[in-house]
Amino acid sequence: MHCNHATTPQTIFYRMKRYLTFSIITFITMILPFITIEGKHIFLLSFDKKQLHLFFTTFDMQELYLMPFLLILFFLGIFFMTTLGGRVWCGWACPQTIYRVIYRDLIQTSLLKIRRSIQNKQKEPGNEQFIKRIIGFLIWSILSLLAAANFLWYFIPPEDFFTYLKDPLEHSVMYGFLLGIAAFLIYDITTLKEDFCIYICPYARVQSVLFDENTLQTIYDEKRGGKIYNDSGTKMGSKPPLESDDCTGCEACVRVCPTHIDIRKGMQLECINCLECADACTPVMNKLGKKSLITWTSSNEIEAGLKTKYIRFRTIAYGIALSLALLGLFLMGSTKEYMLLNINRTSELYTIQDDGKTVENVYTFLFQNTDSKDHTYYFELSNGDIKIQKPTEPFLLNAGAKMKKVVILSAIPSTIKEEGEDLPIIVKAYATDAKEKIVVTRKTIFIYPKKSDFKKQ
Repeated sequence: MHCNHATTPQTIFYRMKRYLTFSIITFITMILPFITIEGKHIFLLSFDKKQLHLFFTTFDMQELYLMPFLLILFFLGIFFMTTLGGRVWCGWACPQTIYRVIYRDLIQTSLLKIRRSIQNKQKEPGNEQFIKRIIGFLIWSILSLLAAANFLWYFIPPEDFFTYLKDPLEHSVMYGFLLGIAAFLIYDITTLKEDFCIYICPYARVQSVLFDENTLQTIYDEKRGGKIYNDSGTKMGSKPPLESDDCTGCEACVRVCPTHIDIRKGMQLECINCLECADACTPVMNKLGKKSLITWTSSNEIEAGLKTKYIRFRTIAYGIALSLALLGLFLMGSTKEYMLLNINRTSELYTIQDDGKTVENVYTFLFQNTDSKDHTYYFELSNGDIKIQKPTEPFLLNAGAKMKKVVILSAIPSTIKEEGEDLPIIVKAYATDAKEKIVVTRKTIFIYPKKSDFKKQ
């Protein structure tokens, strides 16, 4: 990951790599919601249908025990990535950075020529570019609506989203989120800009405790370039004082920085590891036949001359934790139930029928078909002495549907104790057309009356 900047082609290496990364990430995030298998998505958290789709498997809200594993994976992934590569997420994958590059570098600079060069991110366009700025604002407003829609597609599948768009009065909540997210993106990218990264995003504060001497960072080689700032952080001048110092004081690295910092001051929370400064320094140093003063490396390598250790205690620990969380997610996901069943007893514990010959218990069974196909369901009991009085026939349940069934079980008591006796039952429910695949078991009890009550009856 540490690159040698001795040759001229390396001048645009990081920037072009970032643009390629941005393109791939944008393409993937735009196309993923449209990839389905039998109506199931790679990832979809639908509050409307109360479902979680994960790797083309549908989970009901009652099966959201997977969410903690997803959150654990998310945070552990950030910790692992930060420990290894610093704020590489911020500079190479964060939507905030991608959107700012689209607006500033693509729309304002390349398309409308509002900015003279992408090499200078400090000078904002003047009022004389008012019309072009309005055009750029409108272009980004349209793209913000698309970005907001793309975000919602992970909560409202595209097939439903475009249908809901036709009826704004019926789906005003969705329209509210769509316009609200778009409005935030417009304000964020055109007005708030990199201040979001510096003052609002909590990641900058978290990263400092995750760094160590082997974490890859954007580092200015002070030994070669010379000191620009004294120990108290005060700038001594644009150029180092010694003749032997390689830094020319051109400040190309300062002008190109999107977060408006001087990398020569040392590691700062505002640095997002975009390496724009490294690309700016490279051609200057190339003219002198020297390597860039700014590289993506570790403090261990730049200060102590030691090789960066990618495999170390922290990275191993996070790697193991990530593997365990991923294994847990896989194991829990593989135990998906294609049918859910809740059993509740009615307020009346039992009734005595046939002049005291039989005892009946009434239950409410709530069936739910969590599969993507319709199925016919029925159930059987573990105790042969207990009979199913109702329902007498299997019943159809559509995909994703729920159904309440009043279930009546009866038994002929042989020996009843004085205090009564509760008989454990295991209910085995199944899809008659997929009995091996779709089957669940639940425990309940059959309640007998007390002996004295039975005699009275």
